Amino acid sequence: MSAQAGRLLRTELKLMLRDPLVLTFVFVFPVVTMLIIGGSFGTDPDPEFDGANPSHWYVASYLTVVIAATGLVMMPVHLASYRERGVLRRFAAAGFPRWSFAAAQLAVGLVAIAAASVILLAVAAPVYGVPAMHLPGRTIAGLLLGAIAFVSIGIVLGTLLPSARSAQAVGLMLFFPSFLLGAGGPPPQVMGAALRSIAQFLPLTIVTDAVREPWLGVGTPTGSLFTVAGLAVAATLLAGRRCAL
Repeated sequence: MSAQAGRLLRTELKLMLRDPLVLTFVFVFPVVTMLIIGGSFGTDPDPEFDGANPSHWYVASYLTVVIAATGLVMMPVHLASYRERGVLRRFAAAGFPRWSFAAAQLAVGLVAIAAASVILLAVAAPVYGVPAMHLPGRTIAGLLLGAIAFVSIGIVLGTLLPSARSAQAVGLMLFFPSFLLGAGGPPPQVMGAALRSIAQFLPLTIVTDAVREPWLGVGTPTGSLFTVAGLAVAATLLAGRRCAL
């Protein structure tokens, strides 16, 4: 990484920690809702949760809520505000390599996800316990690829939307249905047929399956993991192209 790219990354990390939207949606919202929803279904193995402990089901699921909050809310608003204020043109005029901005945003998003995930697990551990990973390699791969996919999607949205306000509106419209149907809401078995049909095609549902299934030892995670890998590659390439324009 060049010295300019390193400075850019450090600056972006500082700005991230000062952003109230980041603190609310990435660090606070997943923890609070996990504590509320995770205790609503008890701790006994339940067939509606594929035979898993419902609290553990939600602990595993809410790491992907962190990923979605970062990619659909934090990143688009952050980048759209830059475009609105002409910051991106200043980066280009200052001689930053074109790839450095996309790389810095990806790194910032991944750092935010990692930090928020540690906080969520630290809170969950004394309350519900953290379930043991049945397949740790696949679980970690699902988390990493899902994080890359959603951060890249956020970068694309941020380069397409004209203002921070529009990015916030679009991001929230995408986030809440994904959150309720794809990770943080009721299990698919209790949803109606129409909602289940919609939920299975949501990117967040696929990422959640790729994380939760190998973590809890339920389902067949291989297909979801390959799909998430394809989504991560496609979104990253598109994000790099958008930031190079």
